Order: sequence, then structure tokens, then C-alpha cells
Amino acid sequence: MKDLLPDLCDYYAQDIRFLPLILRDYGRNTPFWGQIVTLRCFEDNSLVRDLLSTDGSGKVLFIDGNGSCCRALFGDQLALLAIKNNWQGIIVNGAIRDVATLAQLALGVKALAACPIKTDKRQMGEHNVVLSIVDTLIYPNDYIYADLNGIVLSTTELDLSVLETES
Repeated sequence: MKDLLPDLCDYYAQDIRFLPLILRDYGRNTPFWGQIVTLRCFEDNSLVRDLLSTDGSGKVLFIDGNGSCCRALFGDQLALLAIKNNWQGIIVNGAIRDVATLAQLALGVKALAACPIKTDKRQMGEHNVVLSIVDTLIYPNDYIYADLNGIVLSTTELDLSVLETES
């Protein structure tokens, strides 16, 4: 099912929140979904590597880089680490790099833009915090669903099998 969100919005209208953030899709996997892990960091992706080194089964990492596109918070080496550790996807409110490679990898990736410049490494950032992105609160452990239509959030995991019977 390539267009997951329209059906989710129709079936679960009362249970979801739309994230009105315009992001580009860079990864091969779309749609993607999972339980949210949050990270707030500014032009420093040290903690991104730390988180992606853990088991990401059924999870999506949402990185809030404060919308900065001056340094890339995610790239091909981190994508390979994410795939190795079973992460479903990465969403970056900021920049990424290695976009041609990311397009070939089996991972969901959304970001504001691309930037070829790597980040500083200062071990700075906050993990599992509530993020506020375009007046929308993103809570750790909630669920996120993403496809080419955008992103929706839910406080509980949605049963996607009901959509198969609706079609």
C-alpha cells in the first residue's frame, strides 16, 4: 500500500494528528511507520549514532535539528547502521546528506533538505523529549506513520489490517 495516509486519515480521523511539516522523501522505503524515539540536537549528530546503535525494531527516530540546513544530521553511514539495527525510518527536521545512496537503501527517510557538510561532534542533544514542530507536539513512544502524502501521529498503534479489508 503506497498511499497509506489517505486511508489512515479516513478510517482513523479521530485518532490521528497531522504534522504540517513539508519534508522530502529520501529513502527507498515509503510508506514507513513505528513507535517514535525523539532526539533534539543542533548541528551535532553524535547522539544520532548512539541511538541508531541500539535495537530499533518497530521504531522511527525523529530528529529535531531546529530546522537548520547548514549541517547534515544523517547520511549513508548512519543509514547503514539504522538498517543493521532494524530501524523503520528516520525523520529529520533539518538536513541530511548522501541522498543518492539513501535512495537505494531499504529505509524510510524524510528531511527538510540536503547539505553536504558534516556536523560537529560535541555529544550534545536531548533524547526522549517532547518535541514541538510547527505547533505540533511529538511525544516519545507515540506512533508515527509516513508516506509520500506526509506524516500523521497517533498516541496508540493503529491496526493497519482494517485498511486491507476496506479497500
